Amino acid sequence: MMRLARQERIRRLQGNPAPDVLIVGAGINGIGTFRDLALQGVSVALIDRGDYCSGASAASSHMVHGGIRYLENGEFRLVREAVRERNRLIENAPQLVKPLPTTFPIFKRFSGLLNAPLKFLRLLNRPAERGALVIKLGLLFYDWFTRAQRVVPRHVFRSRAESLVQFPALNPQVLYTATYYDAAMPSPERLALEVLKDGEGAGDHAIPLNYVSLVSAKGSEVRLRDEVTGEEFVTHPKLLVNAAGPWIDLVNASMANTTRFIGGTKGSHVVLDHPELRAAIGEHEFFFENEDGRFVLIFPLEDRVLVGTSDIRVDSPEGVTITDEEIEYFFGMIRRVFPAIEIDRSHIVFTFSGVRPLAFGSVSEEQMSRDHKIEMLEPDASQSLPIVSLVGGKWTTFRAFSEQASNVILGRLGLSRKASTANLKIGATRAQAKADLETLIAEEDVVHLDDLLFRRTNTCMLGRATEAKVREFADLAGRTLGWPAERKVREIARMKDILLKKHKMRFTRLAGDVLGKEVL
Repeated sequence: MMRLARQERIRRLQGNPAPDVLIVGAGINGIGTFRDLALQGVSVALIDRGDYCSGASAASSHMVHGGIRYLENGEFRLVREAVRERNRLIENAPQLVKPLPTTFPIFKRFSGLLNAPLKFLRLLNRPAERGALVIKLGLLFYDWFTRAQRVVPRHVFRSRAESLVQFPALNPQVLYTATYYDAAMPSPERLALEVLKDGEGAGDHAIPLNYVSLVSAKGSEVRLRDEVTGEEFVTHPKLLVNAAGPWIDLVNASMANTTRFIGGTKGSHVVLDHPELRAAIGEHEFFFENEDGRFVLIFPLEDRVLVGTSDIRVDSPEGVTITDEEIEYFFGMIRRVFPAIEIDRSHIVFTFSGVRPLAFGSVSEEQMSRDHKIEMLEPDASQSLPIVSLVGGKWTTFRAFSEQASNVILGRLGLSRKASTANLKIGATRAQAKADLETLIAEEDVVHLDDLLFRRTNTCMLGRATEAKVREFADLAGRTLGWPAERKVREIARMKDILLKKHKMRFTRLAGDVLGKEVL
Protein backbone atom coordinates (compact mmCIF):
# COMPACT_ATOMS: atom_id res chain seq x y z
CA MET A 1 0.00 0.00 0.00
CA MET A 2 1.29 3.46 -0.91
CA ARG A 3 1.93 5.22 2.38
CA LEU A 4 2.55 8.69 0.97
CA ALA A 5 0.88 10.53 -1.87
CA ARG A 6 2.98 11.04 -4.99
CA GLN A 7 3.57 14.77 -4.39
CA GLU A 8 4.65 14.06 -0.81
CA ARG A 9 7.21 11.57 -2.12
CA ILE A 10 8.51 14.17 -4.57
CA ARG A 11 8.94 16.60 -1.71
CA ARG A 12 10.74 13.92 0.28
CA LEU A 13 13.20 13.39 -2.58
CA GLN A 14 13.68 17.15 -2.92
CA GLY A 15 14.35 17.38 0.81
CA ASN A 16 16.94 14.59 0.65
CA PRO A 17 18.30 14.84 -2.91
CA ALA A 18 21.25 12.47 -2.52
CA PRO A 19 19.96 8.88 -2.75
CA ASP A 20 22.54 6.16 -3.11
CA VAL A 21 20.90 5.03 -6.35
CA LEU A 22 18.59 6.64 -8.91
CA ILE A 23 16.85 4.18 -11.26
CA VAL A 24 15.55 5.58 -14.55
CA GLY A 25 12.81 3.41 -16.03
CA ALA A 26 9.97 1.75 -14.12
CA GLY A 27 9.45 -1.31 -16.29
CA ILE A 28 9.74 -4.71 -14.66
CA ASN A 29 13.57 -4.69 -14.58
CA GLY A 30 13.69 -1.23 -12.99
CA ILE A 31 10.96 -2.15 -10.51
CA GLY A 32 12.65 -5.45 -9.66
CA THR A 33 15.98 -3.71 -9.03
CA PHE A 34 14.22 -1.07 -6.94
CA ARG A 35 12.71 -3.77 -4.72
CA ASP A 36 15.97 -5.69 -4.36
CA LEU A 37 18.00 -2.60 -3.43
CA ALA A 38 15.32 -1.36 -1.03
CA LEU A 39 15.42 -4.69 0.80
CA GLN A 40 19.18 -4.26 1.25
CA GLY A 41 18.60 -0.93 2.98
CA VAL A 42 19.96 1.10 0.06
CA SER A 43 18.57 4.60 -0.37
CA VAL A 44 16.94 4.33 -3.80
CA ALA A 45 14.63 6.42 -5.96
CA LEU A 46 12.80 5.04 -9.01
CA ILE A 47 11.47 7.34 -11.75
CA ASP A 48 9.72 6.94 -15.08
CA ARG A 49 8.69 9.62 -17.56
CA GLY A 50 5.34 7.83 -17.88
CA ASP A 51 3.36 5.45 -15.72
CA TYR A 52 4.76 2.36 -14.07
CA CYS A 53 5.05 -0.54 -16.50
CA SER A 54 3.78 1.55 -19.43
CA GLY A 55 6.64 1.02 -21.88
CA ALA A 56 8.07 -2.25 -23.21
CA SER A 57 6.80 -4.14 -20.16
CA ALA A 58 3.22 -3.28 -21.16
CA ALA A 59 3.54 -5.30 -24.39
CA SER A 60 4.00 -8.69 -22.75
CA SER A 61 2.63 -11.93 -24.20
CA HIS A 62 1.36 -12.66 -20.65
CA MET A 63 3.58 -15.75 -20.43
CA VAL A 64 6.09 -16.73 -17.78
CA HIS A 65 8.19 -19.28 -19.61
CA GLY A 66 11.51 -21.03 -19.65
CA GLY A 67 12.15 -20.31 -23.31
CA ILE A 68 12.17 -23.77 -24.84
CA ARG A 69 13.09 -22.37 -28.24
CA TYR A 70 16.31 -20.86 -26.86
CA LEU A 71 17.73 -24.37 -26.56
CA GLU A 72 18.27 -24.48 -30.30
CA ASN A 73 20.47 -21.39 -30.03
CA GLY A 74 22.57 -23.10 -27.38
CA GLU A 75 21.45 -20.73 -24.61
CA PHE A 76 21.37 -23.41 -21.94
CA ARG A 77 22.25 -21.05 -19.11
CA LEU A 78 19.35 -18.76 -20.01
CA VAL A 79 16.87 -21.66 -20.23
CA ARG A 80 18.05 -23.11 -16.91
CA GLU A 81 17.69 -19.70 -15.25
CA ALA A 82 14.31 -19.01 -16.87
CA VAL A 83 12.84 -22.37 -15.86
CA ARG A 84 14.02 -21.86 -12.29
CA GLU A 85 12.59 -18.32 -12.19
CA ARG A 86 9.31 -19.46 -13.75
CA ASN A 87 8.92 -21.97 -10.94
CA ARG A 88 9.79 -19.37 -8.33
CA LEU A 89 7.15 -16.99 -9.67
CA ILE A 90 4.51 -19.73 -9.53
CA GLU A 91 5.46 -20.35 -5.89
CA ASN A 92 6.07 -16.73 -4.83
CA ALA A 93 3.09 -15.12 -6.57
CA PRO A 94 0.42 -17.85 -6.86
CA GLN A 95 -2.34 -15.23 -6.93
CA LEU A 96 -0.81 -13.70 -10.07
CA VAL A 97 1.15 -16.47 -11.84
CA LYS A 98 -0.35 -19.90 -12.49
CA PRO A 99 0.79 -23.08 -14.29
CA LEU A 100 -0.30 -23.10 -17.93
CA PRO A 101 -0.66 -26.23 -20.07
CA THR A 102 0.99 -25.34 -23.36
CA THR A 103 0.23 -27.43 -26.43
CA PHE A 104 2.43 -27.70 -29.49
CA PRO A 105 0.66 -28.90 -32.72
CA ILE A 106 3.18 -30.80 -34.86
CA PHE A 107 2.77 -31.22 -38.62
CA LYS A 108 6.08 -32.91 -39.52
CA ARG A 109 8.15 -35.78 -38.16
CA PHE A 110 11.79 -35.16 -39.05
CA SER A 111 11.93 -31.54 -40.22
CA GLY A 112 14.63 -29.46 -38.59
CA LEU A 113 17.05 -32.29 -37.81
CA LEU A 114 19.77 -30.59 -39.85
CA ASN A 115 18.69 -27.02 -39.10
CA ALA A 116 18.84 -27.41 -35.33
CA PRO A 117 22.53 -28.38 -35.05
CA LEU A 118 23.51 -25.81 -37.69
CA LYS A 119 21.75 -23.07 -35.74
CA PHE A 120 23.35 -24.29 -32.53
CA LEU A 121 26.77 -23.94 -34.22
CA ARG A 122 25.79 -20.49 -35.60
CA LEU A 123 26.12 -21.81 -39.17
CA LEU A 124 22.48 -21.11 -40.03
CA ASN A 125 20.77 -17.80 -39.51
CA ARG A 126 17.14 -18.33 -40.54
CA PRO A 127 14.05 -20.02 -39.06
CA ALA A 128 12.73 -23.36 -40.26
CA GLU A 129 9.85 -25.52 -39.08
CA ARG A 130 10.79 -28.20 -36.52
CA GLY A 131 9.42 -31.71 -36.63
CA ALA A 132 8.33 -34.14 -33.92
CA LEU A 133 11.80 -35.56 -33.22
CA VAL A 134 13.44 -32.16 -32.70
CA ILE A 135 10.54 -31.02 -30.49
CA LYS A 136 10.68 -34.24 -28.44
CA LEU A 137 14.41 -33.76 -27.80
CA GLY A 138 13.82 -30.15 -26.78
CA LEU A 139 11.09 -31.11 -24.33
CA LEU A 140 13.29 -33.79 -22.76
CA PHE A 141 15.94 -31.13 -22.12
CA TYR A 142 13.24 -28.79 -20.80
CA ASP A 143 12.02 -31.37 -18.30
CA TRP A 144 15.59 -32.13 -17.27
CA PHE A 145 16.27 -28.49 -16.43
CA THR A 146 13.31 -28.42 -14.04
CA ARG A 147 13.94 -31.82 -12.43
CA ALA A 148 14.99 -30.31 -9.09
CA GLN A 149 11.88 -28.09 -8.90
CA ARG A 150 8.93 -30.30 -9.73
CA VAL A 151 6.48 -27.39 -9.74
CA VAL A 152 4.81 -28.34 -13.04
CA PRO A 153 4.19 -31.75 -14.69
CA ARG A 154 6.44 -33.28 -17.35
CA HIS A 155 5.52 -33.07 -21.02
CA VAL A 156 3.14 -35.49 -22.78
CA PHE A 157 3.10 -36.51 -26.46
CA ARG A 158 -0.22 -37.42 -28.12
CA SER A 159 -1.02 -39.13 -31.41
CA ARG A 160 -3.24 -37.53 -34.04
CA ALA A 161 -6.27 -39.51 -32.85
CA GLU A 162 -5.71 -38.59 -29.21
CA SER A 163 -5.12 -34.96 -30.15
CA LEU A 164 -8.37 -34.68 -32.12
CA VAL A 165 -10.33 -36.19 -29.26
CA GLN A 166 -9.02 -33.54 -26.88
CA PHE A 167 -9.15 -30.69 -29.42
CA PRO A 168 -11.90 -31.48 -31.98
CA ALA A 169 -11.42 -28.23 -33.92
CA LEU A 170 -7.71 -28.93 -34.48
CA ASN A 171 -6.44 -29.30 -38.04
CA PRO A 172 -6.86 -33.03 -38.90
CA GLN A 173 -3.53 -32.91 -40.75
CA VAL A 174 -1.70 -32.64 -37.43
CA LEU A 175 0.56 -35.64 -36.74
CA TYR A 176 1.02 -35.17 -33.00
CA THR A 177 0.55 -32.68 -30.22
CA ALA A 178 2.92 -32.21 -27.32
CA THR A 179 1.76 -30.60 -24.08
CA TYR A 180 4.21 -29.16 -21.57
CA TYR A 181 3.79 -26.58 -18.83
CA ASP A 182 4.88 -22.99 -18.55
CA ALA A 183 2.93 -20.31 -16.68
CA ALA A 184 0.46 -17.50 -17.29
CA MET A 185 0.33 -14.02 -15.77
CA PRO A 186 -3.09 -12.64 -16.79
CA SER A 187 -2.23 -9.18 -15.41
CA PRO A 188 1.50 -8.35 -15.78
CA GLU A 189 1.00 -4.76 -14.65
CA ARG A 190 -0.58 -5.95 -11.39
CA LEU A 191 2.44 -8.18 -10.76
CA ALA A 192 4.75 -5.21 -11.35
CA LEU A 193 2.78 -3.00 -8.97
CA GLU A 194 2.90 -5.63 -6.24
CA VAL A 195 6.69 -5.90 -6.62
CA LEU A 196 6.89 -2.09 -6.49
CA LYS A 197 4.83 -1.96 -3.30
CA ASP A 198 7.03 -4.60 -1.69
CA GLY A 199 10.05 -2.40 -2.42
CA GLU A 200 8.45 0.76 -1.08
CA GLY A 201 7.32 -1.13 1.98
CA ALA A 202 10.96 -1.70 2.95
CA GLY A 203 11.07 1.81 4.43
CA ASP A 204 11.31 5.55 3.86
CA HIS A 205 14.61 5.08 2.02
CA ALA A 206 12.72 3.71 -1.05
CA ILE A 207 10.86 6.29 -3.19
CA PRO A 208 8.99 5.31 -6.39
CA LEU A 209 7.70 8.04 -8.70
CA ASN A 210 5.82 7.82 -11.97
CA TYR A 211 5.62 10.74 -14.43
CA VAL A 212 9.04 12.07 -13.45
CA SER A 213 11.60 12.32 -16.25
CA LEU A 214 15.36 12.68 -16.45
CA VAL A 215 16.26 15.99 -18.08
CA SER A 216 20.07 15.92 -17.97
CA ALA A 217 23.11 14.80 -16.00
CA LYS A 218 26.28 16.81 -15.55
CA GLY A 219 28.99 16.35 -12.97
CA SER A 220 27.25 14.92 -9.91
CA GLU A 221 23.99 16.69 -10.72
CA VAL A 222 20.97 14.91 -12.22
CA ARG A 223 18.11 17.20 -13.18
CA LEU A 224 14.59 15.75 -13.04
CA ARG A 225 11.20 17.08 -14.11
CA ASP A 226 7.77 16.38 -12.66
CA GLU A 227 5.75 15.78 -15.84
CA VAL A 228 2.52 16.63 -14.00
CA THR A 229 3.46 20.10 -12.73
CA GLY A 230 6.43 20.89 -14.98
CA GLU A 231 8.59 21.61 -11.94
CA GLU A 232 12.29 20.73 -12.24
CA PHE A 233 14.58 19.77 -9.38
CA VAL A 234 18.08 18.37 -8.85
CA THR A 235 19.36 15.16 -7.27
CA HIS A 236 22.88 13.96 -6.55
CA PRO A 237 22.85 10.14 -6.57
CA LYS A 238 26.02 8.15 -6.07
CA LEU A 239 25.09 5.86 -8.95
CA LEU A 240 22.51 5.90 -11.75
CA VAL A 241 20.78 2.79 -13.14
CA ASN A 242 19.52 3.06 -16.71
CA ALA A 243 16.60 0.61 -16.87
CA ALA A 244 14.85 2.32 -19.77
CA GLY A 245 14.54 -0.84 -21.87
CA PRO A 246 14.40 -0.02 -25.60
CA TRP A 247 15.13 3.62 -24.72
CA ILE A 248 18.45 2.85 -22.95
CA ASP A 249 20.62 4.36 -25.68
CA LEU A 250 18.42 7.46 -25.84
CA VAL A 251 18.64 7.96 -22.08
CA ASN A 252 22.42 7.56 -22.22
CA ALA A 253 22.50 10.12 -25.05
CA SER A 254 20.60 12.61 -22.86
CA MET A 255 23.56 12.33 -20.47
CA ALA A 256 26.10 12.88 -23.30
CA ASN A 257 26.98 9.19 -23.64
CA THR A 258 26.95 7.55 -27.06
CA THR A 259 26.08 3.85 -26.76
CA ARG A 260 24.71 1.08 -28.99
CA PHE A 261 23.49 -1.42 -26.44
CA ILE A 262 19.99 -2.08 -27.84
CA GLY A 263 18.99 -3.77 -31.10
CA GLY A 264 15.34 -4.49 -30.37
CA THR A 265 12.56 -6.15 -32.32
CA LYS A 266 8.88 -5.28 -32.45
CA GLY A 267 6.29 -7.71 -31.14
CA SER A 268 2.59 -7.16 -31.83
CA HIS A 269 -0.54 -8.91 -30.53
CA VAL A 270 -4.28 -8.92 -31.10
CA VAL A 271 -6.98 -9.69 -28.54
CA LEU A 272 -10.06 -11.44 -29.92
CA ASP A 273 -13.62 -11.77 -28.70
CA HIS A 274 -14.19 -15.17 -30.34
CA PRO A 275 -16.10 -17.70 -28.21
CA GLU A 276 -15.61 -20.52 -30.74
CA LEU A 277 -11.82 -20.12 -30.79
CA ARG A 278 -11.79 -19.67 -27.00
CA ALA A 279 -13.67 -22.97 -26.59
CA ALA A 280 -11.37 -24.71 -29.10
CA ILE A 281 -8.22 -24.04 -27.07
CA GLY A 282 -9.82 -24.62 -23.66
CA GLU A 283 -7.42 -23.67 -20.87
CA HIS A 284 -4.40 -24.49 -23.04
CA GLU A 285 -2.07 -22.06 -24.69
CA PHE A 286 -1.18 -23.14 -28.23
CA PHE A 287 2.48 -22.30 -28.81
CA PHE A 288 3.89 -23.45 -32.10
CA GLU A 289 5.72 -22.69 -35.30
CA ASN A 290 4.06 -21.23 -38.31
CA GLU A 291 5.09 -22.56 -41.70
CA ASP A 292 7.95 -20.05 -41.87
CA GLY A 293 9.42 -21.42 -38.63
CA ARG A 294 8.50 -18.43 -36.46
CA PHE A 295 7.04 -19.14 -33.03
CA VAL A 296 3.52 -17.84 -32.43
CA LEU A 297 0.90 -18.29 -29.74
CA ILE A 298 -2.83 -18.50 -29.11
CA PHE A 299 -3.41 -17.75 -25.45
CA PRO A 300 -6.50 -17.97 -23.19
CA LEU A 301 -6.97 -14.59 -21.51
CA GLU A 302 -10.10 -14.77 -19.36
CA ASP A 303 -12.94 -15.08 -21.90
CA ARG A 304 -10.80 -13.58 -24.69
CA VAL A 305 -8.05 -14.99 -26.89
CA LEU A 306 -4.65 -13.30 -27.11
CA VAL A 307 -2.79 -13.96 -30.36
CA GLY A 308 0.82 -13.06 -31.17
CA THR A 309 3.57 -12.38 -31.64
CA SER A 310 5.64 -10.88 -34.42
CA ASP A 311 9.40 -10.42 -34.33
CA ILE A 312 10.42 -7.51 -36.58
CA ARG A 313 13.65 -5.56 -36.24
CA VAL A 314 13.10 -1.84 -35.63
CA ASP A 315 15.42 1.15 -35.36
CA SER A 316 13.39 3.17 -32.86
CA PRO A 317 11.09 2.24 -29.97
CA GLU A 318 8.87 5.25 -30.59
CA GLY A 319 5.49 4.97 -32.23
CA VAL A 320 5.41 1.23 -32.96
CA THR A 321 1.96 -0.09 -33.87
CA ILE A 322 0.51 -3.20 -35.41
CA THR A 323 0.40 -3.38 -39.21
CA ASP A 324 -2.12 -4.91 -41.61
CA GLU A 325 0.52 -7.47 -42.55
CA GLU A 326 0.90 -8.59 -38.93
CA ILE A 327 -2.86 -8.97 -38.49
CA GLU A 328 -3.14 -11.08 -41.64
CA TYR A 329 -0.14 -13.14 -40.51
CA PHE A 330 -1.88 -13.91 -37.20
CA PHE A 331 -5.11 -14.83 -38.94
CA GLY A 332 -3.23 -17.11 -41.31
CA MET A 333 -1.54 -19.00 -38.49
CA ILE A 334 -4.87 -19.43 -36.65
CA ARG A 335 -6.41 -20.89 -39.82
CA ARG A 336 -3.52 -23.30 -40.13
CA VAL A 337 -4.19 -24.79 -36.69
CA PHE A 338 -7.99 -24.41 -36.59
CA PRO A 339 -8.99 -24.31 -40.29
CA ALA A 340 -12.74 -24.68 -39.74
CA ILE A 341 -12.95 -21.62 -37.46
CA GLU A 342 -13.82 -18.42 -39.31
CA ILE A 343 -12.06 -15.29 -38.18
CA ASP A 344 -11.95 -11.69 -39.37
CA ARG A 345 -11.29 -8.20 -38.05
CA SER A 346 -14.70 -7.91 -36.43
CA HIS A 347 -13.38 -10.24 -33.71
CA ILE A 348 -10.56 -7.87 -32.71
CA VAL A 349 -11.23 -5.90 -29.51
CA PHE A 350 -7.68 -4.69 -28.85
CA THR A 351 -4.21 -4.59 -30.38
CA PHE A 352 -0.85 -3.68 -28.88
CA SER A 353 2.79 -3.52 -29.92
CA GLY A 354 6.07 -3.05 -28.11
CA VAL A 355 9.82 -3.29 -28.62
CA ARG A 356 11.87 -5.99 -26.93
CA PRO A 357 14.99 -4.44 -25.33
CA LEU A 358 17.35 -7.01 -26.87
CA ALA A 359 21.11 -6.63 -26.93
CA PHE A 360 22.43 -5.25 -30.22
CA GLY A 361 23.63 -7.91 -32.65
CA SER A 362 23.73 -8.89 -36.31
CA VAL A 363 21.94 -12.27 -36.22
CA SER A 364 18.37 -12.88 -37.41
CA GLU A 365 15.45 -11.65 -35.33
CA GLU A 366 14.72 -15.18 -34.13
CA GLN A 367 18.30 -15.76 -32.99
CA MET A 368 18.72 -12.44 -31.17
CA SER A 369 19.38 -13.44 -27.59
CA ARG A 370 16.70 -12.90 -24.94
CA ASP A 371 19.43 -13.01 -22.30
CA HIS A 372 20.35 -10.04 -20.15
CA LYS A 373 23.60 -8.29 -19.33
CA ILE A 374 24.91 -5.30 -17.42
CA GLU A 375 26.86 -2.53 -19.16
CA MET A 376 28.86 -0.07 -17.05
CA LEU A 377 29.69 3.50 -18.06
CA GLU A 378 32.42 4.84 -15.81
CA PRO A 379 32.65 8.47 -14.66
CA ASP A 380 34.43 10.84 -17.03
CA ALA A 381 35.20 14.52 -17.41
CA SER A 382 31.56 15.49 -17.92
CA GLN A 383 29.92 13.43 -15.17
CA SER A 384 31.11 11.99 -11.89
CA LEU A 385 28.64 9.19 -11.33
CA PRO A 386 28.81 5.68 -12.82
CA ILE A 387 25.88 4.58 -15.01
CA VAL A 388 24.70 0.97 -14.95
CA SER A 389 22.66 0.01 -18.03
CA LEU A 390 20.38 -3.04 -17.74
CA VAL A 391 20.35 -4.51 -21.25
CA GLY A 392 17.90 -7.20 -22.33
CA GLY A 393 15.98 -9.37 -19.94
CA LYS A 394 12.38 -10.53 -19.89
CA TRP A 395 9.48 -10.82 -17.48
CA THR A 396 10.31 -14.37 -16.46
CA THR A 397 13.85 -13.60 -15.35
CA PHE A 398 13.34 -10.14 -13.86
CA ARG A 399 14.08 -11.28 -10.29
CA ALA A 400 17.38 -12.95 -11.22
CA PHE A 401 18.43 -9.99 -13.39
CA SER A 402 17.51 -7.56 -10.61
CA GLU A 403 19.54 -9.57 -8.11
CA GLN A 404 22.55 -9.60 -10.43
CA ALA A 405 22.25 -5.84 -11.01
CA SER A 406 21.90 -5.19 -7.29
CA ASN A 407 25.01 -7.24 -6.55
CA VAL A 408 27.00 -5.08 -8.96
CA ILE A 409 25.56 -1.92 -7.43
CA LEU A 410 26.17 -3.07 -3.86
CA GLY A 411 29.77 -3.81 -4.79
CA ARG A 412 30.22 -0.29 -6.19
CA LEU A 413 28.73 1.19 -3.02
CA GLY A 414 30.86 -0.98 -0.74
CA LEU A 415 27.81 -2.66 0.79
CA SER A 416 26.84 -6.27 1.42
CA ARG A 417 23.65 -8.14 0.61
CA LYS A 418 21.27 -8.44 3.58
CA ALA A 419 18.33 -10.31 2.05
CA SER A 420 17.51 -12.61 -0.84
CA THR A 421 14.39 -12.35 -3.00
CA ALA A 422 14.62 -15.97 -4.24
CA ASN A 423 11.88 -17.25 -1.94
CA LEU A 424 10.21 -13.96 -1.10
CA LYS A 425 6.44 -13.90 -1.54
CA ILE A 426 5.17 -11.09 -3.77
CA GLY A 427 2.38 -9.01 -2.29
CA ALA A 428 1.85 -11.52 0.49
CA THR A 429 0.40 -9.01 2.94
CA ARG A 430 -2.04 -7.71 0.32
CA ALA A 431 -3.11 -10.98 -1.32
CA GLN A 432 -6.15 -11.64 0.85
CA ALA A 433 -8.27 -8.67 -0.14
CA LYS A 434 -8.97 -7.33 -3.62
CA ALA A 435 -8.85 -3.55 -3.54
CA ASP A 436 -11.84 -1.61 -4.85
CA LEU A 437 -11.42 0.93 -7.63
CA GLU A 438 -11.43 3.92 -5.29
CA THR A 439 -8.55 2.41 -3.35
CA LEU A 440 -6.59 1.70 -6.55
CA ILE A 441 -7.06 5.29 -7.69
CA ALA A 442 -6.19 6.80 -4.33
CA GLU A 443 -3.22 4.60 -3.40
CA GLU A 444 -1.59 3.49 -6.65
CA ASP A 445 -0.45 6.78 -8.19
CA VAL A 446 -3.18 7.06 -10.81
CA VAL A 447 -2.36 10.31 -12.62
CA HIS A 448 -4.29 9.87 -15.87
CA LEU A 449 -7.43 7.98 -16.83
CA ASP A 450 -5.41 5.60 -19.01
CA ASP A 451 -3.39 4.54 -15.95
CA LEU A 452 -6.61 3.12 -14.54
CA LEU A 453 -8.05 1.61 -17.72
CA PHE A 454 -4.82 0.15 -19.12
CA ARG A 455 -2.66 -0.76 -16.12
CA ARG A 456 -4.56 -0.77 -12.81
CA THR A 457 -7.28 -2.85 -14.48
CA ASN A 458 -7.51 -4.99 -17.65
CA THR A 459 -10.44 -2.99 -18.99
CA CYS A 460 -8.82 -1.96 -22.29
CA MET A 461 -6.84 -5.18 -22.76
CA LEU A 462 -10.05 -7.22 -22.66
CA GLY A 463 -11.95 -4.86 -24.97
CA ARG A 464 -14.40 -3.80 -22.28
CA ALA A 465 -13.79 -0.05 -22.40
CA THR A 466 -17.19 1.00 -23.70
CA GLU A 467 -17.91 4.70 -23.94
CA ALA A 468 -20.19 4.39 -20.94
CA LYS A 469 -17.51 2.51 -18.96
CA VAL A 470 -14.85 5.11 -19.78
CA ARG A 471 -17.11 7.92 -18.62
CA GLU A 472 -17.95 5.97 -15.48
CA PHE A 473 -14.23 5.51 -14.70
CA ALA A 474 -13.57 9.19 -15.45
CA ASP A 475 -16.30 10.22 -13.01
CA LEU A 476 -14.92 7.87 -10.35
CA ALA A 477 -11.34 9.11 -10.81
CA GLY A 478 -12.60 12.68 -10.83
CA ARG A 479 -14.40 12.26 -7.50
CA THR A 480 -11.43 10.48 -5.91
CA LEU A 481 -8.71 12.81 -7.20
CA GLY A 482 -10.69 16.04 -7.27
CA TRP A 483 -10.71 16.55 -11.05
CA PRO A 484 -12.84 19.44 -12.31
CA ALA A 485 -15.23 18.80 -15.20
CA GLU A 486 -12.81 20.10 -17.83
CA ARG A 487 -10.09 17.74 -16.57
CA LYS A 488 -12.40 14.76 -17.08
CA VAL A 489 -13.10 15.91 -20.64
CA ARG A 490 -9.36 16.14 -21.32
CA GLU A 491 -8.71 12.70 -19.84
CA ILE A 492 -11.39 11.07 -22.01
CA ALA A 493 -9.94 12.80 -25.07
CA ARG A 494 -6.47 11.56 -24.07
CA MET A 495 -7.84 8.01 -23.83
CA LYS A 496 -9.31 8.21 -27.33
CA ASP A 497 -6.03 9.56 -28.70
CA ILE A 498 -3.98 6.76 -27.12
CA LEU A 499 -6.35 4.11 -28.43
CA LEU A 500 -6.20 5.54 -31.92
CA LYS A 501 -2.47 6.24 -32.18
CA LYS A 502 -0.95 3.37 -30.18
CA HIS A 503 -3.54 0.65 -30.64
CA LYS A 504 -5.14 1.56 -33.98
CA MET A 505 -8.61 1.33 -32.49
CA ARG A 506 -11.43 3.71 -33.34
CA PHE A 507 -13.84 5.14 -30.82
CA THR A 508 -17.20 3.81 -32.01
CA ARG A 509 -20.61 2.94 -30.61
CA LEU A 510 -21.02 -0.06 -32.87
CA ALA A 511 -21.20 -3.62 -31.55
CA GLY A 512 -22.24 -2.92 -27.99
CA ASP A 513 -20.75 0.58 -27.77
CA VAL A 514 -17.22 -0.86 -27.53
CA LEU A 515 -14.39 1.63 -27.40
CA GLY A 516 -11.84 0.30 -29.85
CA LYS A 517 -14.02 -2.34 -31.49
CA GLU A 518 -13.23 -1.21 -35.02
CA VAL A 519 -9.65 -1.66 -36.23
CA LEU A 520 -8.24 0.88 -38.66
